[in-house]
Amino acid sequence: MRVAAFDCGTNSLRLLIADVDEQGRMTELRRETRIVRLGQGVDATGEFAPEALERTFAVAREFAEVAAEFSPEKLRFIATSASRDVKNRDEFFAGIFNILGVVPDVITGDEEAHLSFLGATAGHGLDSGPFIVMDLGGGSTELVLGTRDVTSAVSMDIGSVRLTERHMSADVPDQGQIQAAIADIDGHLDKAAEAVDLAAPRTMIGVAGTVTTLTAGILDLASYQRDRIHGTHLRVEDIDGQADKLLSMTRDARAALPYMHPGRVDVIAAGGLLFARIAARMDAAVKAAGAELDIMVSETDILDGTALDLARRQS
Repeated sequence: MRVAAFDCGTNSLRLLIADVDEQGRMTELRRETRIVRLGQGVDATGEFAPEALERTFAVAREFAEVAAEFSPEKLRFIATSASRDVKNRDEFFAGIFNILGVVPDVITGDEEAHLSFLGATAGHGLDSGPFIVMDLGGGSTELVLGTRDVTSAVSMDIGSVRLTERHMSADVPDQGQIQAAIADIDGHLDKAAEAVDLAAPRTMIGVAGTVTTLTAGILDLASYQRDRIHGTHLRVEDIDGQADKLLSMTRDARAALPYMHPGRVDVIAAGGLLFARIAARMDAAVKAAGAELDIMVSETDILDGTALDLARRQS
């Protein structure tokens, strides 16, 4: 079955067109990502900015033309954190419907967890569970625990865009801004630990653009290379070092990194700090339980999970 999956988050709009066979094996035909920053200012204003909507609609029109070339049998457009929080989301719904002929599904935290887990664990042949999938987005970050299926999950109202807008307005954040962001992150992690056992997993799978971009930096890639990044295993100290490096760089220096997407330049430092704090907290919890945590990076995520789930649906 041929499917088209669209994932609209706080920072990016993505498209995956794939064929999925009866055994659930997926063959990717086209994958596209554009940074639209739909969640621009949402944390402060509670609504989508007109320019953010127009950026998103422009990319949706581009993606509609791409999808039409492949004639998918099914299409689904999911929307996550930013779209849950706004007062004017009907304007967003109407715009997407006019372009694609489908109403966006603003998925619940539980469904986001299920789709992220499905996509992140698909095709890896993992056998060292339990796993925890960390889906680090622009507006929210999910921690999803499970082995074959999800056993528990939590969605934290922090991400690269929200943390940047709340705490890191300066080109190079000072220690006061960094400490404020750390306090925000750690407070959310304290609450998350009440819902998900952070000592339970043996493998942590990090997904989404912040994680993969930091990995490109750790690998010192000359360009963004998806195949090199996918399946990489990371050490906590390398994540922490890369996060510190990004926090100390100017915007121009971050923009000059050969693997950096222009749309991530403004928010990658806050996102890197969030990744580092989560990795360190998880690693400490697992070590305290007498085990070791393997940190792995996946280029498959909620978008892939959406495509696989869509192919399985009966109608």
